[in-house]
Amino acid sequence: MSSPSRPAVPSPEPRTGYRHELYPYSGPDEFLEGTLGFIQDALDGDEAVVVAVPHRKAALLRAEIPEHKAVRYVDTTHVARHPGRLIGAWQEWIKEHTSQGRPVRGIGESPWEEARSRPELEELRYHEWLLNKAFADGPAWWLLCPYDTAGESAAVRELARCHPEIRTADGTSPSQDYDPQAPFAFAPLTHPCDPYDEFVYTQGDLSALREKIAACAQQHGLNGSRLRELHLAATEVASNSIRHGGGRGVLRTWSEDHRLVCEFRDAGYIDDPLLGRSRPDHSQVGGRGLWLVHQLCDLVEIRSTPEAGTTVRLHTHLPG
Repeated sequence: MSSPSRPAVPSPEPRTGYRHELYPYSGPDEFLEGTLGFIQDALDGDEAVVVAVPHRKAALLRAEIPEHKAVRYVDTTHVARHPGRLIGAWQEWIKEHTSQGRPVRGIGESPWEEARSRPELEELRYHEWLLNKAFADGPAWWLLCPYDTAGESAAVRELARCHPEIRTADGTSPSQDYDPQAPFAFAPLTHPCDPYDEFVYTQGDLSALREKIAACAQQHGLNGSRLRELHLAATEVASNSIRHGGGRGVLRTWSEDHRLVCEFRDAGYIDDPLLGRSRPDHSQVGGRGLWLVHQLCDLVEIRSTPEAGTTVRLHTHLPG
């Protein structure tokens, strides 16, 4: 396949911070048009490129630009469908290249087409918004986020609120919908599915809480190592409720769409939305428990305000 023509993108000024672009496209030809141009511009400027896209899209790009020392295709299998793990992965990928003193670009496309639930789609969108906070004070690099529009103008506008810039065939321009001071606009959490079990816990109730979760899990065939991982994650969240959420919390458990959901509510407030999303270093105080929770569960939803307190939902996919 011959390389398609590239969008006319003005040469940027020297970068001093994080640059985050949305690239809405329609179909494989437009995908290649924007991403190949982005990679070639980087190579012309002696920059490295990290490509983190679904396997099918990576195959299209590899056919045009094979991997070499300046272009790295990373395997996203273990993180792509776990939104809470993506920022930590990007931090590792970028750190590897910036430590060599070379400017870095990235191409990151989340697996939107493979998302298994509405909560997963919402957490993928939240990840895009959190990237701006995660790298605000970090190394200077430039991330292009392709998104296949497929006629979804409403979805594109929601993503435009998460990206300071938008790339089109005519060039790159500021996103009119992006407000760096605005909080993330979460969709309301779905209502628990009936029937659900409820259990109020406090100091000394962690063993009983794990028994409640085990009883619900085993009804749906969840046991063995996956149940042990869920128990560990649930213990971390419930312990946080007791220590930081007023000494008590409420557990609800139910199943929906082939997932077991454990919801924890308490009166505490998490003021750092990035807590648990980056791998803790040896000197870090706090955040280790939530980081572990993101590694153990298939999906983690956290909603926290000073007025309403904190809700944490742990999702574990059920067998079969």
